[in-house]
Formats: sequence, C-alpha cells, structure tokens
Amino acid sequence: MLRSLFVILGLVLSVPLIGGGATAHAQTTEDNAPVATYTEPPPYQDRLLRLAEILGSVQYLRDLCNGESETSWRDSMQALIDSETAGEPQRRESLTAGYNRGFRAFASVYASCTDAARVAEARYRREGATLVSEIVARYGN
Repeated sequence: MLRSLFVILGLVLSVPLIGGGATAHAQTTEDNAPVATYTEPPPYQDRLLRLAEILGSVQYLRDLCNGESETSWRDSMQALIDSETAGEPQRRESLTAGYNRGFRAFASVYASCTDAARVAEARYRREGATLVSEIVARYGN
C-alpha cells in the first residue's frame, strides 16, 4: 500500500501549479484455487475512498484541461486498488466506485476547461496530497 500511496503523492505534488490494517488472508482449496477470507476493512478505508474520488475527479479535469488523455492518475488508482484490495472484492468494488463517482461528478458539471475547473483541479490535488500524507504518517510502517 505505501508504495502506491507514495506514487500517488508524487503525482499529486509533481503536477505544476499513500501500513497497517486488516487484510484478506490467502487460503487455498484442495485444487489450489485461492479463497478469500473476509476481514474488516482497515481503519483508513474511508480516507482511501475519498482519495479514490479525488483521483477520479483529477483524472477528468486533467483530461479536460490538457486536451489529451493522460492515464497516470488512472494508472495510480489501479495500482492502489491492486495493492490494497487483493482478495477483497467488496473493497475493490468500493474503491472503483469511488473513483468513478469522482470522475462523473465533474463530467456532469464541466464540458469545457474553465478557470473554475482549473481551480477545482488544484484544490483536489492539494486535498489528495494531504490525505496521502495523513494515511502514511498515521498508518504506514
């Protein structure tokens, strides 16, 4: 998780202008097929969900204002989902839905890049950087 969060933090901070917790335990059946065992989500799950929404919003706004598709935000979100939700399909769905919700929220408001869209993108990047820093500081090991 920490590696993915640091990549996201680097992305958030590099554009001009994320420990502990419960995890799924890997088990196998007789034919060695993996079986996920549900455990409670980590204490930072709500923060990760907010971060997913922010990354979706920033992805949409960056694409809108740059005029070309930029995949680094989506790729970072995918890396975070992969590292954070292995064997936990409900958490995976939740974080994916958060990302999509963030993306659609701005798609329904901005059809073209405006000064307000640029301000929103900058604010969301700052909030994302703060969230990543807090998660790493509090839950990183």
